[in-house]
Amino acid sequence: MKEKLGLLTTESRNQYSMNIDSATPIEILQIMNDEDQKIALAVKEVLPDVEVAVNYAVKSLKNGGRLIYMGAGTSGRLGVLDAVECPPTFSTNPNLVQGLIAGGDGAYVKAVEGAEDRPDFGENDLRAIHLTANDTVIGLAASGRTPYVIGALQYARSVGAKTVAISCNKDATISKEADQAIEVVVGPEVLTGSTRLKAATAQKMILNMISTSSMILLGKAYENLMVDVHVSNKKLKERAINIIRKITNVSYDEALETLEKANNQVKIAIVMIMAKTTVEEATRLLAEADGYVKKAVEIAKG
Repeated sequence: MKEKLGLLTTESRNQYSMNIDSATPIEILQIMNDEDQKIALAVKEVLPDVEVAVNYAVKSLKNGGRLIYMGAGTSGRLGVLDAVECPPTFSTNPNLVQGLIAGGDGAYVKAVEGAEDRPDFGENDLRAIHLTANDTVIGLAASGRTPYVIGALQYARSVGAKTVAISCNKDATISKEADQAIEVVVGPEVLTGSTRLKAATAQKMILNMISTSSMILLGKAYENLMVDVHVSNKKLKERAINIIRKITNVSYDEALETLEKANNQVKIAIVMIMAKTTVEEATRLLAEADGYVKKAVEIAKG
């Protein structure tokens, strides 16, 4: 922790925004938009590293483990955001993908001063959820030097969990504490040090990739359709019906009737229609196919 903060790329001044304080509204927007276009290219450079993280996550989830995000401030909030979107999108148990933020749940809406400076808080938060060697822990810190994340990664490695460090600086401190480092360097922020901007966007893009890729690889998609969507309201029920119809080409009424027979389980409803079978048999086929709809239908057809 001896390195000087001002030497980090995330704390450097952006030469293209030096006069932003005297710019017009449209000029400010143009500067920001120009800088934002650099983010996807930076993420592209680290895709091989992201792939390793996806493989860790998939292995954990297949073996009864969990995917756990750890971070402070904006980075912590991004982890929580990605985690809480998994149950409605993929019908996962809320404990399967978790986001832990320095200072606890309350820190999501109001900063808890000093919480990120305590490595023991990171360890304690993982102890509290009974971390095991089957889990994967992903530490997030734009600066790459947050003590809370360092403590979490060190503890995770001590119990044998797979660890990933996502930062926005080269040779980040947290990179040394993880099995796999993802250093996505997006360059100086439009407002110096405001890592809720480009750095946060890059982290969000990578988290999108990790969770979405993992769920697809676990059979929660059919082509590019969300066949494991959790039907919890009218909008999602309509989406589920439309998904069933796109795959099976049945009428609206048949899709609705089958979905309700399947207790709003989209994958079961699809297999019921495509394999011309019952709820019980469709459930068995999906279990035999490890949750993959296409494979379940192939099994049914022999």
